[in-house]
Amino acid sequence: MTLDLRDRVAIVTGGSAGLGRSHALLLAKRGAKVVVNGRNRARVDTVVEEIRSAGGEAVASYDSVERAEGAEAIVATAIATYDKVDILVNNAGFLRDRSFLKAELEDVEAVIRVHLLGTINCSKAVWPLMNEQAYGRIVMTTSMAATSGNFGQCAYGAAKAGVLGLMNCLSLEGRKRNVLVNAISPVAATGMTEGMFDEDTAEAFRSELVSPAVAWLASERCDVSGHTFTAGGGAFGRIHYFETAGVRFGNEEPATVEAFDAQFQAIDSLIGAEECEIGSRMRAAFPS
Repeated sequence: MTLDLRDRVAIVTGGSAGLGRSHALLLAKRGAKVVVNGRNRARVDTVVEEIRSAGGEAVASYDSVERAEGAEAIVATAIATYDKVDILVNNAGFLRDRSFLKAELEDVEAVIRVHLLGTINCSKAVWPLMNEQAYGRIVMTTSMAATSGNFGQCAYGAAKAGVLGLMNCLSLEGRKRNVLVNAISPVAATGMTEGMFDEDTAEAFRSELVSPAVAWLASERCDVSGHTFTAGGGAFGRIHYFETAGVRFGNEEPATVEAFDAQFQAIDSLIGAEECEIGSRMRAAFPS
């Protein structure tokens, strides 16, 4: 099977460098028409020219994802140039890492505006279009800082966890109209992670080794929604929530603080945990 994105129109935010550039180049190589979005005009123009020089189609967008009007302008560029939007890759972001003790609230807000609100703004801007045409693929970008935690990344982790909450809800709302929403949790040597990798490791974790997952999730071959995939160094996996067997208290043993304390080990134990929808055990215990 050769993955073909011809006749598809993609928006890649933060597409001027790093992961975004790699995503944009691969989508274009597979035939998609790409709106390359970013704030650095020179870098955006360079990526657009790379795509065009290789025989692909691309157009630049310099609008900010931080505000709804910026996201709407990005989508307007796609519509004016290519008449539709089939794919949105929410990739824009930056870091302002500090421990929570030392973090300034304005820095926390700035990170949340780009990573979380930027994802919300762009997804909202394409949502009615994708629902109307009964086709859409949205790829979110999350992080191990959200799923596992990482010291000094309180703002980034909070924003990326919010992205997953958004994905979980949109995946339910969009499925009936064939609008599928998934996320990647990438590890790559980029400008954002400069200094975290030595030279040999950086080569092994090139951005382009993440992008195949994005291209697949952006394609018609993708038939899943609400999934989160790890990607880095040529390795891929899936992260999913599990719910433990837990303990149900009844009339004979009412739920009290003391009862919770006595049963904490059973509540917390992963033995018997099952892959399931969040809250499914609770719903099963109290069927409607």
